Amino acid sequence: MLERTRAILADLVAFPTVSADGNTALIGYADSILREAGARSFVTFDETGTKANLFATLGPDGDGGIVLSGHSDVVPTDGQEWTSDPFELREEDGKLHARGACDMKGFIACCLAMVPAFAEAELKRPIHFAFTYDEEVGCFGARALMEELERAAIKPSVCIIGEPTSMRIIEGHKGCFEYTTEFTGTGGHGSQPDKGVNAVEIAVRYVTRLMELGEALKRKAPAESPFEPPWTTVQVGRMEGGSARNVIAGHCAVEWEMRPVVDEDAAFVKDALARYVETDLLPAMQAIAPETGIAVRTIGEVAGLEPMPDSEALALVSELTGGRERDVVAFGTEAGLFQDAGIATVVCGPGSIDQAHQPDEYVDLDQLEACLEMLARLVKRLAET
Repeated sequence: MLERTRAILADLVAFPTVSADGNTALIGYADSILREAGARSFVTFDETGTKANLFATLGPDGDGGIVLSGHSDVVPTDGQEWTSDPFELREEDGKLHARGACDMKGFIACCLAMVPAFAEAELKRPIHFAFTYDEEVGCFGARALMEELERAAIKPSVCIIGEPTSMRIIEGHKGCFEYTTEFTGTGGHGSQPDKGVNAVEIAVRYVTRLMELGEALKRKAPAESPFEPPWTTVQVGRMEGGSARNVIAGHCAVEWEMRPVVDEDAAFVKDALARYVETDLLPAMQAIAPETGIAVRTIGEVAGLEPMPDSEALALVSELTGGRERDVVAFGTEAGLFQDAGIATVVCGPGSIDQAHQPDEYVDLDQLEACLEMLARLVKRLAET
């Protein structure tokens, strides 16, 4: 089974499914494997037609199925120093290198390799396969999939998200809220800054306030928070504006995120920023030029995975892996979306998150073997109950 998994993984990484470029070829490939085994599937596209979700089912119809879920998109390789072609699988010292090998095509390859075993077993409960688009840029595919499942009245009871956790059972993670704030000022000659509204300078004031709120969040960390760090974090990832040092900047954009421990923290940050904009920044800007403004665009607000000690997902995956320890992580996944849809969800998959998004990304062969063993036990479990 490992050789079949390796061959499928080589095919999967050869599809350069960077979020900006689409994933339909990979989805078609996975769908063909599932349909050849008799799976009932449907594919849904985004508005561009270049990105798609795949949802497929083996076994009986009905509620209470188990979902194996993974995102098909990968992050870019631009600016990274790779020692080989990132979209060609390379094996070295028990490691399989390629973009997406770890995050998270290794898990998808394991699922597809096990399709014949699921198809041949007399399953008592459905097994579902959910492969999504655009997790890396806002979990847009999973959000659309939840709407499709609701329309189709498909009601699984458990979901295993195969993000790289070194096959540890992850029961909780923070949310991930992403935004772009755009500042519109007025241009002019740099020798007369008082006659214009410098969008970069306004953005700096905004970021300063954002960082102050980030410090305040450290003092608001729940005493029982299991996360590291235990507080809601705020981070500015990108800032772009202006054209030259002697020109008043007419535009600036700030890309930032927060990772809430509790929903109240997100409301605290957004409300405080909105008040600062309305009472301080906008009046100062529009006193000089009424046409100036500030607009916040929500890229994505993905809820965290809330630990549920008595969930069916925890009990099932603990049984399948033999693992009794449960952990939480700071990075985000699509798990919160499944949980919000009423599906008990955990995160457990092959590979280490330390390798994700890195040059020469890899997944260890023994991690794939461990994942295959978990899925083989799942086949047996679904054939028994």
